[in-house]
Amino acid sequence: MLVAEILSIGNELLIGKTVNTNASWLGRRLTSMGFHVKRIVVVGDEVEEIAQAVSEALARGARVLITTGGLGPTFDDKTLEGVAAALQKPLVLHEEALRSIKEKYDAMGLPLTPARKKMAKLPEGAIPLPNSVGTAPGAMIELPNTLIFCLPGVPKEMQAMFDGSVASKLTSLNPSYKFYEHTVLIEGIPESSLAPLIDKTMKSYPRVYIKSHPKGSEGRPIIEVHLSTFSTSEEEASTNLQGAADMLIQLAEEYGAKRFKG
Repeated sequence: MLVAEILSIGNELLIGKTVNTNASWLGRRLTSMGFHVKRIVVVGDEVEEIAQAVSEALARGARVLITTGGLGPTFDDKTLEGVAAALQKPLVLHEEALRSIKEKYDAMGLPLTPARKKMAKLPEGAIPLPNSVGTAPGAMIELPNTLIFCLPGVPKEMQAMFDGSVASKLTSLNPSYKFYEHTVLIEGIPESSLAPLIDKTMKSYPRVYIKSHPKGSEGRPIIEVHLSTFSTSEEEASTNLQGAADMLIQLAEEYGAKRFKG
């Protein structure tokens, strides 16, 4: 199973000003494509912090590392500088990226200022990724054992770049494992009572991960139970998920709960 890590960059994430929806969106997409997302890290707009986080991900052997944020024209957009430092590569002006940026600002009737030109400086050897929604290009860096993708922090830009440039590259890696999931809603049993039943089920189905999410209230507990597994076989995954769901439902019903979906 191929391992992916996500590195979210920005002081606004650390101070709670901005909710990190990019990480959850990417985690979901990567998982659905068969990658095992093992770590999501958030760091501030500091070159040293970014470089250290990138170096640590590479040392852990992540097959894919995706960064979000810090690609813009302002003084605190330091992602590419941090990635370059981690790889011990210089930042160089990429002519293709510069041309794309210039075209976008020309269309808006705005000059190519040094701050805007800064967005075209990529780590040596990086390939620019087009930004169909905004102006700052992304970057892809292919190392012997790791693919690094640097994407914008604006959610619409990040999602468009992922779908337009990243997804096809990840698909070409052809991970052998795929992600499968199943959801059950159980009513009438508190989460604290359901917890040991989940543990018992997971011991019987060790390849199925089960996570409970309370949706109701103390007086009327409703638990959404999410079951997931990685498998090379859709048939095997379906058998394991359904078996685990049936066992958990039976245990919950014996406790006095009632299933109302799943």
